Amino acid sequence: MNTNVVRIISEAFELTLPERALVAEMLLESLDVEPPADLSPAWREQIRKRREEIDRGLVELRDAEDVFARARAALE
Repeated sequence: MNTNVVRIISEAFELTLPERALVAEMLLESLDVEPPADLSPAWREQIRKRREEIDRGLVELRDAEDVFARARAALE
């Protein structure tokens, strides 16, 4: 792998979760990837709303491992 790519990835992992999400979103958008055709208009709108909330900092993102650990602990 190119050393620049390795450096960029390494630096990206030092970003906060919201910052990494933004970088990932921008990279994916740069690929002109179309969402799966089987997504309903309602799901597309929900995705757009959630992405906007994240971009505006209106929601608190949490690490999935922490969320799952808390859920497992609540079930015990």
